[in-house]
Amino acid sequence: MDVLFFLKERTKFIRHFYETAGEPFRETIRQIEAGESPWDNPPYSENGEPPYLNEWIESDEGLEVLGRACISMLSPSIQLYFKTWESELGISWNQGERERAFKKGFLQGYMICFSDVLGLSWDDCPADLVLIEQITLARNRDQHPEHITAMRVDHTRKDREQNPHLFFVSETERKIYSDPELDGMYWMSPSVHVSREMLFTAIEQVETLAEWLEEHMRAVRDGR
Repeated sequence: MDVLFFLKERTKFIRHFYETAGEPFRETIRQIEAGESPWDNPPYSENGEPPYLNEWIESDEGLEVLGRACISMLSPSIQLYFKTWESELGISWNQGERERAFKKGFLQGYMICFSDVLGLSWDDCPADLVLIEQITLARNRDQHPEHITAMRVDHTRKDREQNPHLFFVSETERKIYSDPELDGMYWMSPSVHVSREMLFTAIEQVETLAEWLEEHMRAVRDGR
């Protein structure tokens, strides 16, 4: 099986899905900000808010949810890539061995697994493994929201402690939470934010990891 091919079919779909599904949201935001039809005749209001603010917020929120949904597709794609190669290589585990290896997550587990089976050093990996691990963290937060009152989801305090430089954070919140004057407000956490640039960077890193592993995987499978 050409495992890399099927992984890239998934990442290609995720890119296409984001661009296609996000277009109505982006266009609504653009039209509102430009004052174009059908947003060129705002109703009378004395509340001081920009016209069509609710519609702008709904579209912006739609892009936020879409980005997290794409990350939630990307994370299992990595896992399926690893799992398929685990099967292709016929890897077996002693009793309790797999549970110990995967105690800190599937990425750490497979790094241990493939280090032994492929005889490689992860120090040579050209992909950003810290970023790739955060894909799963973002996916977990998206799939397990805690509040019914809002569509946003926040990073956990544990995530912040383990990853001082969170990747999926808006630039505005990154600046706010890097402010030393907020040390006393550590109980607060930034929201999980997945922009187009962040999503596409994450996809590129996943593909870089898989391309690097592929040669090692095939060599072992084919007895080279």
